[in-house]
Amino acid sequence: QVQLVESGGGLAQPGGSLRLSCAASGFTFSNYFMTWARQAPGKNLEWVSKISGHGVGTYYADSVKGRFTISRDNAKNTLYLQMNSLKPADTALYYCLKGATTTTPGSQGTKVTVSS
Repeated sequence: QVQLVESGGGLAQPGGSLRLSCAASGFTFSNYFMTWARQAPGKNLEWVSKISGHGVGTYYADSVKGRFTISRDNAKNTLYLQMNSLKPADTALYYCLKGATTTTPGSQGTKVTVSS
């Protein structure tokens, strides 16, 4: 049974940083692309970033490129998203997803609020 548990969200000031984590279980983590997506209040789910199974390939939405860094630790079955230079527009519920496509999340997500 696939389980994804996000953590690390919270309140940050504009220009600040947060690091999100996603603990994965129930599948062979290193065999899969992993994706971060987010949903802002009143908006559709938006793809943020994805990473290949062994972490060699990383991809970012234009809105976060240069500010966010995706990474993974396959030994710990954990996905990360380092978020720097945060903006109020980054406020959203962040989800990690198994695979390379942005599908409906089955996890709780972690809430990120960027406000002064």
